[in-house]
Amino acid sequence: MKTKAVRLYDKCDLRLDTFELPAIGSDEILAKIVSDSICMSSYKAAIQGNEHKRVPEDIATNPVIIGHEFCGEILEVGSRWADQFKPGDRFVIQPALNDPSNVYAAPGYSFPYIGGAATHIVIPSIVMELGCLLPYDGDAYYFGSLGEPVSCIVGGFNVNYHTRPGSYEHLMGIVEGGKMALLAGVGPMGLGAIDYALHGPRQPGLLVVTDIDASRLARAETIYTVEEAERCGVKLVYVNTADIKDVPAHLRAIAGGEGYDDVFVYAPVAAVIEQADRILGYDGCLNFFAGPTDPAFTARFNFYNVHYNATHLAGNSGGTTGDLIESLDLMARGKLDPSAMVTHIGGLDSVVDTTLNLPKIPGGKKLVYTQISLPLTAINDFRTLGETDEIFRKLADLVEANNGLWCKAAEDYLLAHAKPI
Repeated sequence: MKTKAVRLYDKCDLRLDTFELPAIGSDEILAKIVSDSICMSSYKAAIQGNEHKRVPEDIATNPVIIGHEFCGEILEVGSRWADQFKPGDRFVIQPALNDPSNVYAAPGYSFPYIGGAATHIVIPSIVMELGCLLPYDGDAYYFGSLGEPVSCIVGGFNVNYHTRPGSYEHLMGIVEGGKMALLAGVGPMGLGAIDYALHGPRQPGLLVVTDIDASRLARAETIYTVEEAERCGVKLVYVNTADIKDVPAHLRAIAGGEGYDDVFVYAPVAAVIEQADRILGYDGCLNFFAGPTDPAFTARFNFYNVHYNATHLAGNSGGTTGDLIESLDLMARGKLDPSAMVTHIGGLDSVVDTTLNLPKIPGGKKLVYTQISLPLTAINDFRTLGETDEIFRKLADLVEANNGLWCKAAEDYLLAHAKPI
């Protein structure tokens, strides 16, 4: 079967190729990709090429398919897996395989025939052997694509830890009913974190969300309102720190002069990390969530407080399979809705330029439907484009009926009416 896929050949060398997939073996699965959201991690792999830990050295002659936040449908199943999977099943992938023979190997970085930026893929046996091909029962494909980034958020909450005086045992997770701050917290992952803090299994009592972008803060306030947070038992405070001279003092004042139990940093900015350090309370946990591109990136941390106030640091670069299963379950039950993370829609032919220019493109998640041709388009531009394009006019109607957010009805309409790739 022929596939179209975006492949990585070298640093900043991404190409949309058409090529023949090999026939599947008895321990492989043939699948169709429907949606893939573009992650900053894919940008990092694209600009680093084979210097990236997950990318093989020989990509110049054996290019890899990029994209790891994908959802699709199984087409053909090798005999080894016929009792577990069948054609027509929808699926998602846990890209962090944790293969003992190569801990860095991951779909979307390391394989020639599996990745999200493709029309069709061959899923290798190792994915099933490690339990990383997961059934997806949701109606909207894009929820499946966003399951992986949501699982990273869930993993961030789970990796935090605290202790009790007189014990060295680590109590995993955020402090229930405690004080939490999300710094630089209204980007796509920050929005998902607000959703999870309000609607996940464990809520803080106080949730403070900061940023320096007034428009992004305003959007967050209309999606996750103070009133909704109050119904969840959480006091939610949004803070624009752009013109505040002493940010830590201001944030401590909001917390009644006390420090915070859990502080998450969603931007790889040294000054923000240092703000987070200064607002930690006793036994406070700082979670550095945002991955830097600079391997020499550093920031100051107060080790006096490490010694005397038991402050500590955590971080994670992805979610576990358990985190992904939890994310899919919460979305399927309507507890979490990751739609707020999505700000742009595109087709497979938009992937190369979008990935290589991702840091320069404002907004949140860029969601790609791999079976169609469509330039990357901001949801906010649908109405203007709809003045001359019927598809965008209808999409604008559908998202405006959903508080301006992408939705299943818009996905269904797009897949039915967009130009095939």
